Amino acid sequence: MSQLTVALVQTDLAWESPEENLDHFNELIDAGINADLLVLPEMFSTGFSMASAVLAEKMDGPTVSWMQDKAKSLNSTLCGSLIIEEDGSYFNRFIWMQADGVLQHYDKRHLFRMSTENENYSSGNTKLVVELNGFRVCPQVCYDLRFPVWSRNDSDFDLLLYVANWPSARRDHWNALLQARAIENLCYVVAVNRIGVDGNNVDYSGDSVVIDYNGVTRLQMNSDDGISTFRLDRHSLVEYRDKFPAYLDADKYNLTS
Repeated sequence: MSQLTVALVQTDLAWESPEENLDHFNELIDAGINADLLVLPEMFSTGFSMASAVLAEKMDGPTVSWMQDKAKSLNSTLCGSLIIEEDGSYFNRFIWMQADGVLQHYDKRHLFRMSTENENYSSGNTKLVVELNGFRVCPQVCYDLRFPVWSRNDSDFDLLLYVANWPSARRDHWNALLQARAIENLCYVVAVNRIGVDGNNVDYSGDSVVIDYNGVTRLQMNSDDGISTFRLDRHSLVEYRDKFPAYLDADKYNLTS
């Protein structure tokens, strides 16, 4: 297949209240959506909380189970990040949940020290690339956006996927960096950010977006609450790369830690 319909779920999040957030997502998603991939924000069940020891769940906990049930009922892949405890460590973990119940995960690499995320969570060290409808998808989480070496496309993905709680105070950075990631990596970028104000009085403007391989914004949600869909076309991406193969001249990087 050469097309992928993506649903961007942009909404406010109840502070540190998984049950309330899951109820809200049930209302939003059950309103009727037809997509191959549904994307929720970073820490979609709690907001961007540093109370990892209090809020963390296991991989067989209620939120992952909810994702499994929801993906199955929609016959779609569902993704987003949440707080996970594993072997005594806490992770801001991106979950990729397929309709058949098979899941993969990516632990956020770059932890936002300005909010002490690096003191309350453990960093991941392995990139993830998953495949859906012929698209190779590389998921990343929020602050990862600022580090282009980590998101460098070594001809191994077609879509960079970001989930975030990115404050409105730095929305210009968000918009500029997302466009740069698309242009430099010759790939689509899909990014989902939350809206509203969290329990630390941090404001979020949303600005969830789809940007194509030429840096053109194809969908912009601004501060709207709800779901927007967009269909990505891999054939046009391949055509563009064939006509403008800048990736052939890219420098090689070897990340060892």
